Amino acid sequence: MTLKEGRRVRLAEDLGIGEAVAGEPGAVVGFLSLGSGMEGTVERVDGELPESHEVREYQRLKALFEDYGHTMPVASRERLEAEIAVLEPQWTAHRERGSRVTVRVRLDNGFVLDGADQDILTPL
Repeated sequence: MTLKEGRRVRLAEDLGIGEAVAGEPGAVVGFLSLGSGMEGTVERVDGELPESHEVREYQRLKALFEDYGHTMPVASRERLEAEIAVLEPQWTAHRERGSRVTVRVRLDNGFVLDGADQDILTPL
């Protein structure tokens, strides 16, 4: 899903936000929860979320293997292949999920969600 400024969206799931604290440490007086189904308007799209360490490491090791694997000693090449195989599930999940962005959304009730992951929103 690609979100753009001005697009109407709806919260896809309940969203709990922080704790309100009274004077003494650890004294919680409340918790704000925004229910799924609340609607609002995208004010800003901040851009793609950074890739995880595992995804970056997979890309680095895969490039190393493709460029220099044929010149490596057998034991080193096998160890590199094993490291790539361990990271393969994270890479596959990353590709299936696609690019993710964070957005600023002004909900109709006046609340503003800033830095919200696009996955919690559905377009209208």
